[in-house]
This record gives sequence, structure tokens and C-alpha cells, in this order.
Amino acid sequence: MKISFSTLGCPEWSWEDMVVTAKDMGFDGIEVRGIENELYIPKAKPFLPINLENTIARLSNASLEIPCLTSSCFLFDKANSDFYLNEGKEYIDLAQRLSAPYIRVLGDTNPEPNDEIDLDFVAANLSILAGYSQGKKVKVLIETNGVLSNSDTLFNLIKKVDSKNVGVLWDVHHPFRYMNESIEKTFATLKEYIEFVHVKDSLIEDGKVKYKMMGYGDIPVKDAIKKLKVSGYKGFVSLEWVKRWNMDLEGPGVAFSHFVNYMRNL
Repeated sequence: MKISFSTLGCPEWSWEDMVVTAKDMGFDGIEVRGIENELYIPKAKPFLPINLENTIARLSNASLEIPCLTSSCFLFDKANSDFYLNEGKEYIDLAQRLSAPYIRVLGDTNPEPNDEIDLDFVAANLSILAGYSQGKKVKVLIETNGVLSNSDTLFNLIKKVDSKNVGVLWDVHHPFRYMNESIEKTFATLKEYIEFVHVKDSLIEDGKVKYKMMGYGDIPVKDAIKKLKVSGYKGFVSLEWVKRWNMDLEGPGVAFSHFVNYMRNL
């Protein structure tokens, strides 16, 4: 099992800061979700065509991988469907050039389900991206997020698409927090399709989700890691420290170091 951090956790860092920290702290990879002021990774400076070879070489020299390019590709958005499909395709193309095995897409906007989602429409768009990724050694992962935090709903969606180029990004937090699903239930339902894992911890305080450093909340992350280990999972567990959206959270130097120690202790 390998570990990475999402760049959501360090919105003020440069790419070089991220690479140096990942290497020094003993991470295996960096999940890319925004760099400084640029959230759209194909336009971020390290990933522009003129810089791409140097970026790949820098990662190789640091013995680091990019396991996932995490997009904001909203497959449910009917009004902007062409825009988001184009985004998904650009991320697939970039992932192929980087030898990154996965991109992340979304079937709902927010972690907590709010709106009605046309899941047939999501499935149709997911099928389009799955077809586009054919032969590129890139899988399209859809996250346990929003209405798809319900593992049965996500399972049925994956079965409908029926493509080897589609998998699941298991965000351990969301099904437990928003659907009251046990780790056992989520894992048993989706284990066949889990390719990448997000972890974060939280508590409910004054009726709201308050993110905590790993082990200081009530999300059963340890149980999830045990399930993955027993199943023989060899992929990445990535800390999604959502500081970009919550600037009052602890700084990335503290949160990332704590996560490394937490995972080593497990």
C-alpha cells in the first residue's frame, strides 16, 4: 500500500515545494488537484507542454508518482455537458502523457447530497469518457461523493456503464458521514471496483462537519485500512486535507507529517 497527499492540502505551495516535501516526508506520490491559483491542471505551469518533460524527470528523480489527476469534471451537469466532457478528455490525455493511471470525475457537486441527479445521464457521460480512455492506460474513477456516497447507488451506476476503463475512488469519509454506511457495507459493495482511496477525519460539531487531523475524529479510517490490507490492496491511500476550501485548518506541514506517522503506526 502506498501513500500520497492531495494538493488541495497545500494551496499556497509551489510545485517544487510539494515535490520536496513529498520526498522528504516519505510519501510515494502526489495526487494533483490544483497548484497555487490554477485548479485546471492541464493549464498549471508544471504541466504545460513546454515544461512536461522536466516535470516528469523531476518526479522520477524524487522517486515519486502521480497516481491520480483529480478533476472537477461534473458528469451530471446537463447545461454544460460538452464543456465537462472536454475537460475529462483533456485530463485523460494529460494522464496518459504523465503515465498517471487514473483521473477522478464526479457524479454530484458536493460531498453531502443536496440535489436530484439524473444518474442515467451520468452513466452516459461516464461511458463516453470510458470509451475515450480506451487504449490509453488511464482509468476513469468516479468518487463516492454526493448521491453516489450510497454504495448501492454507485454500484448500480458502475454496472450500467459496464466498462473495464471505469473504477471507483473510495472516499472513506463520505458514505460513513452522509449515508450512515458502515465501512463493512461500503467495502463489501464496492471492493471489486476500488482503485484509489481518499481518507480524512471529522466530527459533527454544532450540527456541522468539522474536519480533524487523522485519528481526532470519529471516521473509522483504521477499519478501512485493515479491510484494504486484508483484501491485498496495493494502490494508493491519499490524504485529502481540504485546506483549499477551509483555510482555518492546520497547515500542510503539520497535517502531512501527522498523516505519515499515522499510516506508519498502522
